[in-house]
Amino acid sequence: MPSASIDTRPWRDPKRPLWLLALAVPTLPFQAGALVALTGAGAFWWWGPFFAFVLVPLADRLTGRDSANPPESAMSRLEADRYYRWCTYLYLPLQFGALVWACGQWSGGHLSVTDSLGLTVTTGVVAGVAINTAHELGHKREQLERRLSRMALAQSWYGHFYVEHNHGHHIRVATPEDPASSRMGENFYQFLLRTVWGSLRSAWRLEKRRLDRRGRRVLSRHNEILTAWALSAVLFAGLTAAYGPRILPYLALQAVLGFCLLETVNYLEHYGLLRRHRPDGRYERVAPRHSWNSDNTVSNLFLFQLQRHSDHHANPLRRYQTLRHFEEAPELPSGYASMIVLAWFPPLWRKVMDPRLAAHYDGDLSRANLHPRLRRRLAARSAAAPSGTRPTRSARSPRSPRKAA
Repeated sequence: MPSASIDTRPWRDPKRPLWLLALAVPTLPFQAGALVALTGAGAFWWWGPFFAFVLVPLADRLTGRDSANPPESAMSRLEADRYYRWCTYLYLPLQFGALVWACGQWSGGHLSVTDSLGLTVTTGVVAGVAINTAHELGHKREQLERRLSRMALAQSWYGHFYVEHNHGHHIRVATPEDPASSRMGENFYQFLLRTVWGSLRSAWRLEKRRLDRRGRRVLSRHNEILTAWALSAVLFAGLTAAYGPRILPYLALQAVLGFCLLETVNYLEHYGLLRRHRPDGRYERVAPRHSWNSDNTVSNLFLFQLQRHSDHHANPLRRYQTLRHFEEAPELPSGYASMIVLAWFPPLWRKVMDPRLAAHYDGDLSRANLHPRLRRRLAARSAAAPSGTRPTRSARSPRSPRKAA
């Protein structure tokens, strides 16, 4: 029999053309306007949340998961391929083009308040996902990508994210000290209040320390937080000058919705996960097990593979096209689009996620990152257990979670 031939062709990314689907997100306001023009139905101004939180989860459900990793032999070639960078670069002109167009609609006087709010929410989805694009760009060493990252954050007035995420969150992730790591027993709304203020305060401290070391004043053009906020101020002032003060409430609301969407993602990415202390008192090194992962195909395409968050935190400089699946990483039950909605309803979130967290720690929730109130309750139950006995699973878990599916 003839010997089987060996395929020596270089590996190619089967999803290569599909990464352009991510550029559908910044065009959501245009899509909404086109659907309204075609149908005459004003409900399509709300197209953004319908697309993000109904259509994408359905597509995730239909296509399933993809846990395949690129071969190691292809990694350097993938990293160097500038096609993937242009997929992120092109988000920005579409993002700002949609924002300018939305301002024209808000100022035109032909939209009802309900329709204007729908367009605002749709534009807020663009702003929120833009922070994800900024996240991908901001981790890179090239100056162009770092500058584009700060530009993408201007729409949401969240320029301090660039400082806090890279120099704060990635150092303290999955610890009680990190304002962007949610704790078991902490619902999203409690987390939102803590993380928005805590991240801003942390970013300012980090930037002040950096400038102090360089002998520069905090209130100067060298302050990356102030320059980022100045960029937002120039953007909003320019749009207001062009379209009038009527647009300001909508601009402000879309910015708030944008960063709230980002913080919802932060909430689900590390919920309850905790790095252990080493014998020297420091935290163990960040590993894939310290981030929730998701391999849902469609939402990964739309989010530049942000959902492979476990590899991202273990290897922050990796580009999105080379991020890998790890078996040790805890897996979310669905993609981010579904989990975001779940996080907005705390009882449903706890019902789904607390059992999974308990299973990840083999029922021993003393190993998890707990809300202080929950930790005190757990300690009280352990202290009340008879001497010399090991607490049962129900004693160790305040909610006696069922085994995760």
